Amino acid sequence: MSQSGTTAAAGPGASHDQAQIRRVAGASLLGSVVEWYDFFLYGTMAALVFNSQFFPTVDPLVGSMLSFATFAAGFVTRPLGGFIFGHFGDRIGRKRMLVLTMLIMGVSTFAMGLLPNYAAIGVAAPMLLLALRMLQGIGLGGEWGGAVLLCVEHAPEGKRGWYSSWPQLGVPIGLLTSTLAVTAVTQLPEADFQSWGWRIPFLVSIVLVAVGLVIRLKIDEPPAFKEIEEADAKAALPLVEVFRNHSKVTLLAMGARVSESVTFNIYNAFLVTYTVTVLGLEASVVLDALLVASVVGFGAILVAGRVSDRIGRRPVFATGAALALVSAVPIFALVNTENPALITLGVVVGWGLAACIMFGPEGAMFAEVFPTRVRYSGMSAVYQIGVIPTGAVAPLIGTSLVSAWSGSVWPVAVYVMAMALISLVSVFFLPETHRRDLRDTTSYDSARETVGAGR
Repeated sequence: MSQSGTTAAAGPGASHDQAQIRRVAGASLLGSVVEWYDFFLYGTMAALVFNSQFFPTVDPLVGSMLSFATFAAGFVTRPLGGFIFGHFGDRIGRKRMLVLTMLIMGVSTFAMGLLPNYAAIGVAAPMLLLALRMLQGIGLGGEWGGAVLLCVEHAPEGKRGWYSSWPQLGVPIGLLTSTLAVTAVTQLPEADFQSWGWRIPFLVSIVLVAVGLVIRLKIDEPPAFKEIEEADAKAALPLVEVFRNHSKVTLLAMGARVSESVTFNIYNAFLVTYTVTVLGLEASVVLDALLVASVVGFGAILVAGRVSDRIGRRPVFATGAALALVSAVPIFALVNTENPALITLGVVVGWGLAACIMFGPEGAMFAEVFPTRVRYSGMSAVYQIGVIPTGAVAPLIGTSLVSAWSGSVWPVAVYVMAMALISLVSVFFLPETHRRDLRDTTSYDSARETVGAGR
């Protein structure tokens, strides 16, 4: 164990350090909840409302595809946010960037709740919706890396997986709160829901943003960043350095990311459209299933993060990817029964377990493969670039496959399985990092002997 890790665990300032990391983890969690609430809310409304509100002149399934195209636009701009906030996060600090990302995300989501529909302003409505969605993506692109990074760099050695899993809890909590909000407004008469009720969940998000900003302004920069700042060792162009000096591990991490991203979005956004538009079920069936899955996912993320501190990031992450691989066909078989209990079981396995088991250790895993001077840019590149050809278009690909195969969902299962296989291969070649000293500046690209060595 490093000297710094020993001090944090046993020195006279240990209680202060513990209070600090809990405060940082709590602030990262709350900010993550806000960001993911906003992002999930859009995906659900794209399936339920946006096809009629912003694309009313086309067939419902085509309208859903257009809605998911705007959904994908938020993913396309996420790398831009990752590049911008990653660069300045590595140059001037993590904390300031996280305040800006929350403001961007919160204001754009609130504005969606005020946006006139197609009937009111014509083609300008979907264009404005697209612009706001792209702003959401920019905000989230910078948010994830910074929130996880604060926890990783503040955490004592041996607990980085545990504390970095806290901001990951923003995913199930964001899904839970956004789903509860949508469930509440869908209880309104259909005409009221379509005309004004759908706007309420977007507008109330501004309250969460205000609380999150107050908390984030009170946290400190992590010690690892302060050290390179004092030593004047910051990278001039962090992203350039990432791809020049750490290209191999960056590409492998992107490959590892694809299964979590696809599994996550297929069983969330796509499944809402499939069950409602193709199977003709009530939206409440899959929304209730997602509520249960989010509760299970909460526990799965924490357990996966903690176990990764003990046995390593790779075996835990690979377990989630393997589960996504073997469960895809059974899950869609359960969904096709149209039985609410069996649909819930399928969503719990696919989303609450497979995706969330991967989600638990990935923050620490992606942070630990990069040195401090480029860590924000590196993990943001992995997380945000890797999502474009996978999670960004997963609902659109799923909907297109169902349309092309006359309503059959089995090609979507094959798609999920193929992405899981890519992740498993990538994880196999990634180095194990759970015992790494974060102050080590060695590139893992030049340390092939660490692959699989567990050190």
